[in-house]
Amino acid sequence: MTDVDTKPQAEPPANDSEASEEGNLNDMLAELRILLQGAQVLTAFLIVLPFNQSFEKIHELEKWIYTATFLCSITSLIFFSAPAAHHRLARPLINRELFKNFATRMILVGLVFLSFALILVAQLVVSHVIGAVVSIFVTAFVGLLILIIWWLFPLTVKERL
Repeated sequence: MTDVDTKPQAEPPANDSEASEEGNLNDMLAELRILLQGAQVLTAFLIVLPFNQSFEKIHELEKWIYTATFLCSITSLIFFSAPAAHHRLARPLINRELFKNFATRMILVGLVFLSFALILVAQLVVSHVIGAVVSIFVTAFVGLLILIIWWLFPLTVKERL
């Protein structure tokens, strides 16, 4: 007889609720990957912007709007990455339900800051490209779209999904 190295097999979920919980965490992870990429790209754009020569030419108000946009974008990244940091530092997870609730809260708060960052960056870009008056309408439109599609629509169809 020869000794054969065998890797321990992963235990199958003990019950359906445990399998469902694992699926919920996987869904949350997939959603977070999408949000993180968007926030990272926006933040990278905003990090580079002040080093552009024409940045000095923007109005003082636009510099304040830029700063608010940058802070919202960075804050969204912090909240979006909080579940990963928490998971890594508190490993192994003892209470998956508590972690899922924590992660959901962090993602929602991050989404609030990302919403503001997208609205503000729309204002900055349109104001610089076309002008302040048009930027007000475009900013309102972007804000309304985010409010309806990201926030109100999911809440109204929550029971039907």
